[in-house]
Amino acid sequence: MTAMHAKPNVLSALVCALLAAAPLAAQLAEHPRLYISGYDIDAEIDTTAHHLQATALVSFTAPENANQVIFGFHPALKVEKITDQEGRLLTGDRLADGSIRVVPAAPFLKGQTSRWTFAYEGTLTGSEDGPVQGLRLAAIQDPITYLLYPARWFPMTGYMTDRFTAQMRIRVPQGMRVLASGAAGKPLPVTLSNGKPGDEFSFNWTRPGFPGTVIAGRFVGPVTAGPGNVNVFLTAPHEAFANQLAQTAAHEFDFFTSSFGQPESPRLNVVELPDDTLPAAWAPELAAIMGSRVGGNSGVRLLANTIARQWWGSETSPRTLDDAWITNGMARYAELMFLENEGGKEVLKSALIDVSAGALAYDTIPLSSAARLAPFSPQFQSMTLEKGAMVFHMLRGEIGDKAFLDTLKGALSQYTDAPIRTRDFIKVAEAHSQQQLTAFFSQWVDGTGAPAFTNKYTVYRLGNNKGFRTIGEIDQDLDLFNMPVELRIDTDGKTTTQKIDVVGTSSQYVVDTFGRPRRVSIDPDDWVLKTTPDLEVRMAILKGQQLVAQGDFVDALTEYQKALKVNPISSLANYRIGEVLFTQRNYQASVNAFRDALRGDDDPPWTEIWSHIQIGKIFDLTGQRERAINEYRLAIQTNDNTQGGVDEARMYLQKPYTRPDGD
Repeated sequence: MTAMHAKPNVLSALVCALLAAAPLAAQLAEHPRLYISGYDIDAEIDTTAHHLQATALVSFTAPENANQVIFGFHPALKVEKITDQEGRLLTGDRLADGSIRVVPAAPFLKGQTSRWTFAYEGTLTGSEDGPVQGLRLAAIQDPITYLLYPARWFPMTGYMTDRFTAQMRIRVPQGMRVLASGAAGKPLPVTLSNGKPGDEFSFNWTRPGFPGTVIAGRFVGPVTAGPGNVNVFLTAPHEAFANQLAQTAAHEFDFFTSSFGQPESPRLNVVELPDDTLPAAWAPELAAIMGSRVGGNSGVRLLANTIARQWWGSETSPRTLDDAWITNGMARYAELMFLENEGGKEVLKSALIDVSAGALAYDTIPLSSAARLAPFSPQFQSMTLEKGAMVFHMLRGEIGDKAFLDTLKGALSQYTDAPIRTRDFIKVAEAHSQQQLTAFFSQWVDGTGAPAFTNKYTVYRLGNNKGFRTIGEIDQDLDLFNMPVELRIDTDGKTTTQKIDVVGTSSQYVVDTFGRPRRVSIDPDDWVLKTTPDLEVRMAILKGQQLVAQGDFVDALTEYQKALKVNPISSLANYRIGEVLFTQRNYQASVNAFRDALRGDDDPPWTEIWSHIQIGKIFDLTGQRERAINEYRLAIQTNDNTQGGVDEARMYLQKPYTRPDGD
C-alpha cells in the first residue's frame, strides 16, 4: 500500500462521491456506487503516545465490474495492509485528501457483498491535517480522547447519507471509560500492546445508522436522571454541573419523545468533549458537548439540538446532501420548539431573529442543491440548519400545530432506520395536512430569496355606525411567491387577524372592523421568512463572525461596516469591530469602537457589560490600571452576567488583565 502524505484538499474529501445535482436530478435513476453496510472494528488507544492501532472488517457492495474503489480515510493514518475475504493482499494508493484507492483482486459481481479487512495505525494528536481543514475531529489524548465520525478514522463513504451497522472493541488505558453506540456489558481487563493494564469496551449497534463516534475519557460518575436512561459523564473540573446537566438532558429527551415519538433507543449518554473540537457531536445513544458549555444557558440550547439528533439524523437521515435540510433543519427547529415549551411564544420569536439571519446569509442556491457545498462550510451549515429550521417553522404556520406534529411523527415512523428524500417528506406533509404544498416547497426548498413586504392601505368609515373598512395592498419583490400571510389590524377595540393570500408581487385585501384601525401589521408573529433592515444588519454581522473564525479579519471588518451602513448605531456591529481591532492590537481604534457600542442601540444588552470589560482590558495592557478598574466597576454595575461577564469583571478587579502566551 503506497502512502501519499499530501495536504488534504480542505473539504472535498467528505463529498467526493456526492456531487451536486440540479433539482430534477433527484428524480432520475441513481448510478451504482460503493455502499458500506457494516463494520467490525478492533482498536487500541495509547494516550501516552497519542497512537491508534486498528483493524476494520468492512462489508460493502461495489458497482459491477468496477476496476477500483475509493474509501474516505484520515490523512494521518497509515494503512499497513488490505486483504479481501479470500485473504488476498490488495494494492492501491493514497489520494491527496487521504482517501484510499484500491484495486480488487477479482471483478465485483452485481449485488455481491465484499468483506475487506483494513489494518492501519497512526498518531492523532489533533494537530495533524484532517479531513476538514481547520477542524480537530480526532485526537488521542488524556483526559479525553475523541474519534468523531466525520474524522474518517475508519474507511468510509457516503458521509451523513450511507447508513451502516458497527461492532467495535475499543481498548484503552486502565481508568478510562469508553462511550459509543450499542454498549455491550462491562469492560474486560486486558494487557495493552505496551504491556500496561487496560480495559476493553465492546459495542454492537445492529440497526443501520451512524455509530461512528467513539469518546474515551477519565470521567466522573455517571450521574443518572429520568428512570435511569439518561447518564452524564463529565471530567472532574466540570463535575459540579453534572446533576443539573442530567436533569436538563432528561427533560429535553422526554420533550422530544412526546413530540416525535419513541427514539431508536431509550438510552442516552451525555458526555463531555474538550474545547478544542466541535461544539457538539452525536451518534446513536450519544450526545457530546464541549465542557465549557455544560454549565451555561447556551449549553441548554446546544444540548437540545444535539439530543434532537437521536430522531433527526439517527432515526432518519438524508438520502443525499441535497436532502440534508430535513434533518439539520429539524434538529435546529427542535431546539426552538424546546425553548418555546419552556419560555413561551416570545422566547421563540426572539430566537427566530438570529435563525432568520442565518437562513438568508448565504441564500444563493436552493436547499435542494446543497450538495454543491462542503458539509462543514458556513454556507452549507447556514442553509441546511438555519434556513431548514425556518422552512419547518413556516410549514407549521401554514398547516397548523396538529398537522405539523403529525407530519413529523409520520415521517419518522415511515422512514425509521432509513434515508428520506425531500419528495418523500412532501408526500408525508401533504397526507397529514390534507393540503397541496407544491407552491410552498417550490418557494422555500427549490428557490432562493425572501420577500420584503410593504403595505399600502386606506381606511374608510362605513355608514350607519357599521365600523371601518381597510382596503390595502401588500407588495413584495418575488414574482413566484404564493403563500398565505397573516394580517393584523389593531383597533380602538378588538384586534382583527386575517390571512391574506399573497400571490405575486402585489396582492390586495379588504378587511372590515368595528373599531378604528390604529396599526396594520404584516406577519406580526413572524411565521414567514422575510427581509427587513434589522435582518440585513444581523446577516452582515453573522458573516463577519464566520470570517473571523476563519482568520479573515479584513473581510470581516468589511461585513461589519456593511452592517453599520444599514444601522449606524448598531451596538453589536461596533462591538464586533472592536473585537477584531483588539485582536490586531490596534488598541486606540478598538477603544473607539467599544465606546461607539456603548453609545449605540444597546442591542443586544450584553454589549454594554462586555464593552466595559474590553475597554478595561485595553487600559490594563496600556499601563492605565486606575482607568481599567473604573471600567470593570462600570461593568459590574450593569448586573448583567451574560457569559459570566460580572464574574470576569470581578476577576480583573483583583488582578490586571494580561494577554495569554502566544496570543
